[in-house]
Amino acid sequence: MNDAADKARHKGEELKGSAKEAAGKVTDNEKLEAEGRAEKSGAKLKQAGDDVKDAVTG
Repeated sequence: MNDAADKARHKGEELKGSAKEAAGKVTDNEKLEAEGRAEKSGAKLKQAGDDVKDAVTG
């Protein structure tokens, strides 16, 4: 996959996690909220990796 596709996929994962987290808060579902937070955090780590990769490859 190319860099732009990876970045878009990672941003999509972050948004999905945010939506899950919000749904968990609204429905008072702690498990769903935690899953959303975990997905969002994982996606942000991947995005940080993308930024490092961009900095290294110029």
